Amino acid sequence: MIEIRNLTKSYPNRGGRRYVFRDLNFTLPTGSGIGLIGRNGAGKSTLLRILGGIAPPDHGEVITDQRISWPVGLSGGYQGSLTARQNLNFICRIMGALGAEARERIAYVERFADIGDYFDLPMGTYSPGMRSRVTFGASMAFDFDYYLIDEVLAVGDPIFRKKAVEVFRAKLERAGVILCTHNHKEIKDLCSVVVFLHKGEALVYDDVDEALEAFQALTREAS
Repeated sequence: MIEIRNLTKSYPNRGGRRYVFRDLNFTLPTGSGIGLIGRNGAGKSTLLRILGGIAPPDHGEVITDQRISWPVGLSGGYQGSLTARQNLNFICRIMGALGAEARERIAYVERFADIGDYFDLPMGTYSPGMRSRVTFGASMAFDFDYYLIDEVLAVGDPIFRKKAVEVFRAKLERAGVILCTHNHKEIKDLCSVVVFLHKGEALVYDDVDEALEAFQALTREAS
């Protein structure tokens, strides 16, 4: 179970504060692929970051007994003056992976990223593609009950993208996904529950087609 209870999130702007959510409440079932849909600015990425523990709410809480990942491929939080190996050592300590387990996780990312000697050079020297290989690999190195995906399922060149998709789909044989995307085919392929965010409210659908039709109707009305 993932329960959102009295969740409020706002950001300062020139007019005071802009509220993304006010006292948002809903519950998600476990064992389901969950899609997040809504117009730009509806709060999809904000909610994903709160679920992943990246952004704190103003008040309210996320109540769950599930292990939820950080957003897959998240590049923030990596120290550019440190090597990939050093950054991953830090991540392993946070995740409680020590000694032989840490070495195993880091070796996995090194093989997966396949960036050669750059793995032991400062990440600030990496190209965007190299950085993406490391950050995506780091997300796949740990097992979670739910993986958070914000738009991008895989990155990099076509060969790496194919490898990344294969690894991610293997993860989903044993885990769920919370997916924020405008790609409705991905929603249909990976999700059985949809959360439609609109005007600070969350409508939860257990019929994917019904949710997508509601979103398309709103889009037609707005245009």
